[in-house]
Amino acid sequence: MNNLPSQRIATLGLILPPPPPPAGLYKPVLVVDNFLYVSGQGPMQSDGTYITGRVGENLTLGQAKLAAEQVGLTMLSTIQTHFGDLDRIKRVVKVLGMVNSTPDFGQHPLVINGFSELMADVFGTDNGVGVRSAVGMMLPGNIPVEIEAMFQLH
Repeated sequence: MNNLPSQRIATLGLILPPPPPPAGLYKPVLVVDNFLYVSGQGPMQSDGTYITGRVGENLTLGQAKLAAEQVGLTMLSTIQTHFGDLDRIKRVVKVLGMVNSTPDFGQHPLVINGFSELMADVFGTDNGVGVRSAVGMMLPGNIPVEIEAMFQLH
């Protein structure tokens, strides 16, 4: 397999959606020292709309996992647009995955695996996996998943 994230994205045939506009007063990405921080991202689709729904109510675990993968594609698009070259990313450091779910749903980590598996595909099985939290909460716009992350740069 190709070593550069940009090559892996092409080889996997991944299509990045348009980056979402900021929904408040914050920076989509911020570089501090050798780290790239990405604000919370939702599951933006290619047509510029978000996937919506609540896990355990009108979305299944499988649908939510796909939404988390879509958040990963959205995040890559945001990084590319507001930072530039994805090949400058060395590794995933920290991921916070938030899942909009019913109170009785307890499989938040399995939902966020959709994001983590994509990052492992793009950045490699070691560099694509960092430390992670997965929690349940209410999310804006009724999106099923929001994820923020921190990356180390080359």
